[in-house]
Formats: sequence, C-alpha cells, structure tokens
Amino acid sequence: MAQTPQTETLSGREAGPFIVRRLMKTVGNPEISVRLWDGSEFDVTDRPSAGTLEFCDRRALLRLLTSPSVGFGECYTDGLLEVHGDFLAFMNAVTRAITSKRAGSYHRNRLCSRLHALRQNTPLRATRNARHHYDLDNDFYRLWLDERMVYTCAYFDKKDATLAEAQLAKLDHVCRKIDLQPGMEVIEAGCGWGALALHMAEHYGARVRAYNVSRAQVEWARARAIERGLDDRVRFELADYRNIEGRCDRFVSVGMLEHVGLANYRVLGDIVNRVLSPNGLALVHTIGRSHPRVADAWIRKYIFPGGHIPSLGEMAELFEPNRFTVLDVENLRLHYARTCAAWLRNFEAVSDRVTERFGEAFTRMWRLYLAGASAGFRSGTLQLYQAVFTHGDNNAVPRTRAYMYPEETGAAG
Repeated sequence: MAQTPQTETLSGREAGPFIVRRLMKTVGNPEISVRLWDGSEFDVTDRPSAGTLEFCDRRALLRLLTSPSVGFGECYTDGLLEVHGDFLAFMNAVTRAITSKRAGSYHRNRLCSRLHALRQNTPLRATRNARHHYDLDNDFYRLWLDERMVYTCAYFDKKDATLAEAQLAKLDHVCRKIDLQPGMEVIEAGCGWGALALHMAEHYGARVRAYNVSRAQVEWARARAIERGLDDRVRFELADYRNIEGRCDRFVSVGMLEHVGLANYRVLGDIVNRVLSPNGLALVHTIGRSHPRVADAWIRKYIFPGGHIPSLGEMAELFEPNRFTVLDVENLRLHYARTCAAWLRNFEAVSDRVTERFGEAFTRMWRLYLAGASAGFRSGTLQLYQAVFTHGDNNAVPRTRAYMYPEETGAAG
C-alpha cells in the first residue's frame, strides 16, 4: 500500500516533533520551549517560556517514553538532555504542570503506596541506604550547607533571613515546640551532623542521646561536641533507631521518618511509647504528602533508596496504635521550597569544585535533585510536617500555642 504524503512526512522529518509534543502533553504541557537535535525549536504553550529543554540526542526520546521520571533524570545526568535558562524556573514550570496533570485515583495511589511499603527497611538495608546518601563526604556537604551543617528544612521567621539564620531559627522552633527545659533528658532519632542535639544541650541545658547510622555524620558530630565542650551532655550513638534504650522527657526525630519505611512506623511508635515519660512530649519532622503516593522512581533509584514520603493518614500508623494524642501539626512546605532554592544557589556557586572531585554526571544529578525538591515543595507535590504528640492520658499539656513564643504573646511560660 502506497504511503500518503502526510504519512511520509510524519514518518520522516516531523516524527521527532510529533513524539516530543505527545510527551509534553502527557506531562501537562509545561510552559517551556523545546529544541531538537536538528536545531528546530518550538514552544509547548502560547504562554511565556520558563526555559528551553534541548534534546541533544534522539536516544533521549526512547528513554523518556520507556520511563519518564527515571528517563528524564538519567538523560539529563548523561547530557542527552540540556536545560537552557534559569534551571529552577524551568523545574518549577515542569513540576507545576505534572502536579496539575497527575492527580490520579486516590484509592489506586493508596494501594500502590501500601504495596511498596511491604518491602521493609531492615537494620542492614536501612544502614546501607542511609550511607548511600549521607556518607558521600563531609567536605562535599560543607561546600553548600550552612555552617552548622543542617540538612533539613529551615524556618524563615523573618522575610530577609539568611539560610544560616533560618536554620538557627528552626533549631529554636523545634526546642520551643517541645517546651524544652534545663535538665531534661532528650532522645533524638536520626541526628544528621548533630546540630539540633548540640543546640539543645548548649542553649537549653538538656542532656541528649542522639542515634544515627551514618558513620561520617556521627564522627563529625562527636568532634563538634568535643570542640564546644558539650561531650559530657551529648552522646552520639552510631546505631539504628531500633537500638534506642532508656527513658526521656522529650523525643525528637527531624528528617528521619522518610527513611524508616511505612512498614516500620509501628516499630518506631512502639519505641517512642516505651521510652517517653508519662508527661513527655515528642516531635516528628518529616517531608510528607497531602495524599498517599509512591516516591518518585528516579529519587528512589539514585538519591534516597528505600525512602517513603508519607501522607498524614499514613503517619497515623505512628500515633494511633499506641493511642498517642497529636497536639500540634504545622506545615512548613514553603519554608522548604526556599531552603532547597538556597541550597541550589550555594551548590551552583561551587559546582566547579564538585565536578572536579565527583565528575560532571554527579554535579548534574545533584543539581536536578535540589531544583526538583524546591519545585516539589513550591507546587504542593511535597509537604513538610512537624507533628507534636504525647501519651493519650497526659493532661499536663499546653492549653494554647502561646508557650512556644511567650515574648510575642505576653504568656508567662
């Protein structure tokens, strides 16, 4: 059968643009421009473009068609795709389009999330997953984090706050929320490089036991404790949260729940129930979602293997089996969008040094991760929850939020 002129055209020179336009439609037609390997260029929409996505090689088409998320991440990392213009503006536009396009079925997403959670993070697997990300190199993180090495959402309580000021404000915000008082015993699950534990001891007079499976982070934290004369009040344990022992007045976990895995929420809840004193307070700070969904495939493969980002409903597995009372929930989503944007700026400023040490592909991967994270929080794809809770029969709880910032409300303690 003879081909028509239209079929001949589509199977030849115009096949590329046709396939790319179909790809753009599947991701919600973001407000960007596209440039193909032959130099031809077109706008995806009639609205102003936030940047240009260049297909440097035809092979990127097949990889995007096969697996959009992993394919895009791998093609950008490998240089098969290039982004021209403001990278964060581009990622904001793409993520915004995807978020509006992919609402999906609530029940289907919830089922997929549950099925994914059947793969438990055993202590060995959890340690391996954490070290994949956090044991890269302390010097690497020093290049673009603040001086305290805080790698969680900052709290921009002032409009013009710097990243360092906002991270300090976050440490205080957590301590205020749990009404931390001198002499209290604190257990921290997942302590990063130790900034919060050291802050609680130095500025609030607490005694802290902090647990972490990252050897590089624990060694860094122990050295900082000795430098600041706090090693008699802060003990950093190179151990999984399942090894937590003793009793405490306050329990905190900032940025660890994402690595626990939904199947282990009950385990963590049981631990908090066992160690927290009858009148104690606990706080969990975690990236979250407004509805259940499996974490992005590229993020799971290259950035946070074994990670799961919970909805508030899924977090109930932490609270309900032990009849904890949830006292306060705050969403700091826009604070994290700004935090990740600040990290990205810092990262770009030292990208030459990162590339010199780790290679161009590594630099491109981390640029995509940081920009994508900021865009995720900006679009509402991601949330940041801080939840304060206690034993269900604890009546010695604050009646209002005034205790957190008494100097602003006139409250007396």
